Amino acid sequence: MLCVASASTASAQESFYQRLRDNNSSMTAIQPSWIAPLIQTDSRLGQGIKFSVSNSRAPGMHQIVYGNNHGFSTIVARRFQFDFNPPSYFRNHSATLKDGFGNAGVQVKVRIASGNAEHGNYAFTAVLSHDFAPRGAQNGFLTSYYFPKLGAGRAFGRFDVQTMIDGTLPTGKIALQGRAIDWNTTAQFHANPHVWLDLENNATFVHGGPWDGATQNFVTPAAYYVVRRKDWGPKHALLIFDAGMQIATTHYHANNHNLITEMRLGF
Repeated sequence: MLCVASASTASAQESFYQRLRDNNSSMTAIQPSWIAPLIQTDSRLGQGIKFSVSNSRAPGMHQIVYGNNHGFSTIVARRFQFDFNPPSYFRNHSATLKDGFGNAGVQVKVRIASGNAEHGNYAFTAVLSHDFAPRGAQNGFLTSYYFPKLGAGRAFGRFDVQTMIDGTLPTGKIALQGRAIDWNTTAQFHANPHVWLDLENNATFVHGGPWDGATQNFVTPAAYYVVRRKDWGPKHALLIFDAGMQIATTHYHANNHNLITEMRLGF
């Protein structure tokens, strides 16, 4: 009986893992095969875990953020992805700001239309993100926020271009925080089976609050190295190491030379 029970349990676990892997592999037939950008939200559906660390400087502060508002993503249906991002930890190295946790967040992504390399090599997606109000030490936002987004991308052989526009909409304390429109654009090059290179432009246009009318822009070069087995297929896991730096190109910027390093596990 013990052997039968153990075999049944193993079979159930294998079946669950197989179904989990099928989520990512099923996407290869209906969407492009580019890599998710460093800053910009990917306009494809994907599944995996991401651990990110950002390291930036501002006048009187050296801030390290562990987590960087990333976490776990899962494909819950053919057109839907759900993300959960646990609170990031802020290490501020500042005389005025305390260390502490920021906001937890969730995100729902809806694939509106897409095609793989044989069917247009494009993606068009709607996204709604929500960051919850912080508790304890204040880092990040003052209230909960909503981030509605629209993203699109098109691949041309080894090259692809992706763009996304979104709004930053706090649920309160507008006079202290303001609202913003973000516009991110990424150009990527698939150098070889293991290496991707990209260049992102990250623009923020502030409306209301203490920085009303300000524009913040970063140029972000990044590189990715993909680790995978020799006989890799869409149903197999892969590991990605990537890094990039946000470089401010406008007079107004909250920080500069923000070095971001990541480890991603796709499954």
